[in-house]
Amino acid sequence: MNPDLTLAPQPDRGSVFVTSRPVRTGDIDVDKQVRLDAVARYLQDIGNDNIVAVDAIDSHPLWIVRRTVVDVVRPAVWPEQLTLTRWCSGFSTRWANMRVRFDGSNGALLETEGFWINISATSGMPTRMSDDFMKPLEETTDEHRLKWKRVLAENAPDADLPDVLDTEFPLRRADIDPFDHVNNAVYWQAVEEVAAARTDLLSVPHRALIEYLSPVVAGDDITLRSRVDDSAVTVWFLAGGQLRAVARVSAL
Repeated sequence: MNPDLTLAPQPDRGSVFVTSRPVRTGDIDVDKQVRLDAVARYLQDIGNDNIVAVDAIDSHPLWIVRRTVVDVVRPAVWPEQLTLTRWCSGFSTRWANMRVRFDGSNGALLETEGFWINISATSGMPTRMSDDFMKPLEETTDEHRLKWKRVLAENAPDADLPDVLDTEFPLRRADIDPFDHVNNAVYWQAVEEVAAARTDLLSVPHRALIEYLSPVVAGDDITLRSRVDDSAVTVWFLAGGQLRAVARVSAL
């Protein structure tokens, strides 16, 4: 069953940011389809480009993502040119849901949404967005009191259950970002590894959803606890037995 999370449609008014990029060979799998970790990098890049375009790179330079939803309606396949359209679908004073739609020159369609938190460059903590920054966000949504709520609320199952598998996921130096956290795209690499057991699921329209609950940092020993069943692939990221993130891939 898909988590109950409906993505808001693109508005016909307000501040919408549009850019484009080609699918490159470093972002594709053996079937030439764009991988989930590549989608995550694209979302980071367009977010940064959007901040630059509204002249907010000095005032709002740092953001962390709490949740990412990727609905792969029709996969992007190399070679293909992608048009990326980004807008706000809900916000509060410290965070915002940002929708990004991917339209491909060969028919690709991906619908995504990210829950992004504004981080202070001095304290490293969530901080209030300026009034000037929030004003364009108001134009594309009526949701101005966005609250965080977990969608993937299931905790990690016991390791000794017959349908559960534990796999070590060693971290590399290149996985760490300026916050000393594992970059969010790296988690998707782990999801890709586990989801490879359900290639049939990835060949139909599907939803990939991840929620980052607390940071994975350099030096953490990560265990992927996974369950692959008839309806979904679920991955729990554990560090020292503590749940740090959870992801699920299921048919749309």
